Amino acid sequence: MVSIWQELITEISGTEVTTTSAIFKLCLSLILGSVVGLERKRKGQIAGVRTFALISMGATLAMLISIYVPQVYLGLKNGDPGRIAAQVITGVGFLGAGAIIQMKGSVKGLTTAAGIWMVATIGMAVGVGMYLLSIIATILILFILVQLEKFEHRIKIGSESRILKVKISGIVNNVNEYKMLFKKRNIHMSNVHIEYDYNENITRFNFAIVAKESTDYPQLLEELKHLNNTLLLSAGV
Repeated sequence: MVSIWQELITEISGTEVTTTSAIFKLCLSLILGSVVGLERKRKGQIAGVRTFALISMGATLAMLISIYVPQVYLGLKNGDPGRIAAQVITGVGFLGAGAIIQMKGSVKGLTTAAGIWMVATIGMAVGVGMYLLSIIATILILFILVQLEKFEHRIKIGSESRILKVKISGIVNNVNEYKMLFKKRNIHMSNVHIEYDYNENITRFNFAIVAKESTDYPQLLEELKHLNNTLLLSAGV
């Protein structure tokens, strides 16, 4: 029994790609990717356990193929994993872009996109046999996603991001009145997106704000309504 385990450890620790080592690496990358995906799914992100597991396994398989091809067909023990690795990073960039949701004045999903990119690199690390580094990297990712998020909330003291949509009759070029109102209520305006509809003579403001969770939004919307000839007001995440 001991000899079997020793043979297994020797085989999965070697640089040569074998069926046993390939299966072990794919299983390990599946586990590591799933752990990160589980955390993302818990936060309600579109990329979850299956997505992260597939990305991690795909990157691992790409690295295995990169090593295996010259090993078998060119009689070499070590190929050039850098070629396929570069293509993996490029391809994962498109997947990360798909996880980003863009709204007027706000972008969400950047953390998930970064997680996708990181999981792909972990998969490549598993593919070349860097098991301990891959496990440590996964633990660090979970630390960043869970613990640092709590730290961020502590610093912001219960602040949250919101999008205030204001539809106004007429063309309004000045947002200073809105800035003054936000400042008066201790609300930080991080960005503003303005649209002009000259055919219908309408101005649309989308304010990206950071406010305390205890903010009285009905009262805030009521005050905003009196600044101009407002037709429509809404507040969303």
